[in-house]
Amino acid sequence: MNRLQDVLKTARAENRAVLIGYLPAGFPSVDGSIEAMRAMVEGGCDIIEVGLPYSDPAMDGPVIQAAADQALARGVSTPDVVRAAGAVADTGAAALIMSYWNPIEHYGVDRFSAELAAVGGSGVITPDLIPEEAGPWIEATDKHDLGRVFLVAPSSTPERIALTAQACTGFVYAGAVMGVTGARDQVGHAARSLVERTRQATDQPVCVGLGVSTGDQAAEIAAYADGVIVGSAFVRRLLENRDPRKGVDAVRELAAELAEGVRRGSKAR
Repeated sequence: MNRLQDVLKTARAENRAVLIGYLPAGFPSVDGSIEAMRAMVEGGCDIIEVGLPYSDPAMDGPVIQAAADQALARGVSTPDVVRAAGAVADTGAAALIMSYWNPIEHYGVDRFSAELAAVGGSGVITPDLIPEEAGPWIEATDKHDLGRVFLVAPSSTPERIALTAQACTGFVYAGAVMGVTGARDQVGHAARSLVERTRQATDQPVCVGLGVSTGDQAAEIAAYADGVIVGSAFVRRLLENRDPRKGVDAVRELAAELAEGVRRGSKAR
């Protein structure tokens, strides 16, 4: 049983949500991104999504795109992303890679899975891959004991939710806002409804990505979801701090604020 399943089961036994933080590998540098990811774990993140920068993102908002573009300009590669995931795994947190499908397919599905498993990675989130087209991916992730995370959305039908949840082996990612990613000022009502609908189809954990940027927002989602996913807010902290050390400190501080919010919200379950 890999680390992702351990983390999720422990949190469920403690009746609390997990905090999942995202950063793209290679921003501001490969080593700099690894340092920031470690700071996120120190601040309280249970799971880290290591982003694989991609030149043609379909879902990333402007903040994540800006960071990914800088990483690509510096020549970040798939082996760099795998190395970053291994560094996260070494902290004891669960390390996932978040990647569009094309880079995985281009690199080699089995090769990608084998290399991630070899460094202690726990799984992969594939936002633009649907279960009906995931045959080779399902085979490779089963072979290497990696968690598969697919996405559901507010527009997903009950049948689509059930099909997607059945294909997941880590958690179900509830992308609770239609459109691109990005931090938002308020938490909408669609998230709770989507979590409830997904739970009708599966007993797997349901984690919400909704543009969370504050501890209070994290607390609101943690009251009903199994996990709170935060991406753009972490990336913005690095973008806003040109001094790498200050950026890492800012990321750690945000993780601590969000972790406190998640635990506070979990008490309201």
